[in-house]
Amino acid sequence: MTDKIVDVTDVVRTFGEVRALDGVSLSFEPGIIYGLLGPNGAGKTTLIRVLATLLKPTSGSASVAGIDVVTDPDAVRTRIGLAGQFAAVDAYQTGRENVEMVGRLYNLSKQEAKRRTDEVLERIDLIDAADRQVKTYSGGMRRRLDLAASMVGRPEVLFLDEPTTGIDPRNRLDIWSLIEDLVEGGTTILLTTQYLDEADQLAARIGVIDRGQLIAEGTADELKDMVGGAVVQLTVRSEDRGQVADILRAVAGDDPKIDDSNGRMSIPAAGAQTLLTVARKLEEASVMPDDIGLRKPTLDDVFLSITGHAAESEEAPQKKPARSRR
Repeated sequence: MTDKIVDVTDVVRTFGEVRALDGVSLSFEPGIIYGLLGPNGAGKTTLIRVLATLLKPTSGSASVAGIDVVTDPDAVRTRIGLAGQFAAVDAYQTGRENVEMVGRLYNLSKQEAKRRTDEVLERIDLIDAADRQVKTYSGGMRRRLDLAASMVGRPEVLFLDEPTTGIDPRNRLDIWSLIEDLVEGGTTILLTTQYLDEADQLAARIGVIDRGQLIAEGTADELKDMVGGAVVQLTVRSEDRGQVADILRAVAGDDPKIDDSNGRMSIPAAGAQTLLTVARKLEEASVMPDDIGLRKPTLDDVFLSITGHAAESEEAPQKKPARSRR
């Protein structure tokens, strides 16, 4: 059995002339959260559907827990859980009934389905609302119930497709905590998101997907290093800029970068020591900055740098002529 819990090789998926996935390859080991970051229409959901055996790839191969998703989809389904972008729950059943029904679909006995349902509802703090109809639940409660249903079969791999989309900040933090608990309990998670802070907070490794292609991959820190290291940034009064530019040039050994739109000045930083050095020299020169700080790159910087647009923008898959693949 492969040591990669998810292994995708050169997967293409087309819908007519649209290449929703255009040669995606990625793999990762068990026991982590792998974040797939990209805007709407980038191909994230299509890849999830291929891995969950809901779509067959046009070409390429993919396996989950060492099982090919095309040649043995039934075996894959016994190993996975899936929570899509919208809560797939029956509003006229109770929360308990929804989760028990999914447990029975996993071929659990009636008694085992009831036991596991109580277990997961307790875990996600819905046990007190378990016997209410779901139509009385808030959006955050429905989202948590959907996660409970995906967990009842105790999957080795859990696919979460934008699990916090449309969720208020408090419920979002609750879901983050639940996801982290699941991984500590041994579940491997593939998480798709268009929220940069979500990927940064949760994922051990991150793949950046755009227009159906995986364009970057690594840890959050590795991706941030792609756009450079930390910088000292400051703004000062216009009459002080010439003097401050000389100070920054002496510290950095090169001209500072100046943003013409707001006058913000910056130089590369070797950690907090550079910030302290600049602050001391400004004090010696009797210059009081309006603002000063050490700024590290964010995933937003990474995404903008390598794609030319923000991660939360609406992007549709590009139409490309079909090409042969060997």
